[in-house]
Amino acid sequence: MSTIAEIEAVLPKLSAEELERVERAVHNQFRQRGGGIIYDDTYGVETEADLITSADEAFQAYDKAEVKHAKRPAR
Repeated sequence: MSTIAEIEAVLPKLSAEELERVERAVHNQFRQRGGGIIYDDTYGVETEADLITSADEAFQAYDKAEVKHAKRPAR
């Protein structure tokens, strides 16, 4: 079994306090590595990949609205 699979298997068994400790440890790893971190506060980190995903979702919603608007008859 891989390390990732082992971690994922044990997560549901952890208490809320233990999950918070795991989350802090993961955030600390991001901070130590420093790559691609855009936003960092007590709630966690926001990476370049997170921003790209959010922007993609926003653009897709905009594109859908534009297509819907284009199908309406002119006034």
